Amino acid sequence: MLARTLSITRKEVLHIVRDPRTLAVIFLIPIIQLLLLGYAATTDVRHLPTAVLDRDRSARSRALVDAFRASGYFDLVSSVDGEDALVWAMDSGQVRAGLIVPADYAEALERGEKVSVAVVIDGSDPNVANTALAAAQGLGQAQSVEVVQAALGSRLEAMPGIEVQPRVWYNPSMESANFMVPGLIGVILSMLTMLLTSMSIVREREQGTIEQLIVTPIRPAELIVGKVTPYVVIAFWDLLEILFIGVWWFGVPVRGSVPLLLALSAVFLATSLGLGILISTLSKTQQEAMMLTFFILLPSIFLSGYFFPVAAMPPLLQHVSKLIPLTYVLVIIRAVVLKGVGFEMLQGEVLALAVFGVAVLGIAAVRFRKRLE
Repeated sequence: MLARTLSITRKEVLHIVRDPRTLAVIFLIPIIQLLLLGYAATTDVRHLPTAVLDRDRSARSRALVDAFRASGYFDLVSSVDGEDALVWAMDSGQVRAGLIVPADYAEALERGEKVSVAVVIDGSDPNVANTALAAAQGLGQAQSVEVVQAALGSRLEAMPGIEVQPRVWYNPSMESANFMVPGLIGVILSMLTMLLTSMSIVREREQGTIEQLIVTPIRPAELIVGKVTPYVVIAFWDLLEILFIGVWWFGVPVRGSVPLLLALSAVFLATSLGLGILISTLSKTQQEAMMLTFFILLPSIFLSGYFFPVAAMPPLLQHVSKLIPLTYVLVIIRAVVLKGVGFEMLQGEVLALAVFGVAVLGIAAVRFRKRLE
């Protein structure tokens, strides 16, 4: 009995060893997950892009701005002239926070009065918002201490202070569901189209029916379109299903245009479908196609900003995230759903997805045609 069991075990080991691609995936996935989770799994956000609206423009207001800059939590990337410009910068995603200094800031401190400073925070990502809120309040308290120490000669009750008044936009209650549910749309679109498309084509090859299709008058392009069309319909159905359940059950607000969301999601589907076709040309079995899909999908989820803020990752991983299509579609979906922005604010992300789509579809189509030949 032991000998027979060992014979079967030896046979299975030989099957694994003779498939180098599956063997590589088996041993690489744990290492990649360890590295990604070790570096990317953090919510300690620093260097948050921040705009400054300084209505006072005094030495004291500049000292406050310098304190925010020196903290390491806020990168003051722009100075705006009014709240409309601040709203545009927040809607477009150029900044994630804004510091508003009132016009009488220095005079109020000289009079020994408490002055309020507004800090606007993008609440679409609760992890980022909570970190920014705590850092802003801490900086306000630190500045108050400095002001009080400079005014020790005055009466205690007349000592001035700085009060930070936070304003959380887009997700005032900072509900995690408002952040996760829109992101889930992008993950589902990516997973379904890649996995189902790749396995569908490989299944045809395993069953020997792909050769029957080749001898028919059908062209390779027609074969590809015919194979992927049902999965495109399924992907859009799941998108609407998640959106409906998110609104009805979790109370996620949809502030933007649903037709715009569907149109921009279609641009992303071109990349996902192309990756699915490309995986099918690299895989010999459905099992191998599934493993390759998850080999691509897992790093994409970790580095795209679905779970962990991209701003909290090391600079190297932030650059890597720009090479992942899922990063851009998450920005698009969350911006449309939570911020209600239009196409003009998302042109950069749409252009990036279009470039990814054309490149991946082109490579996949060439490899698929050669594989058929």
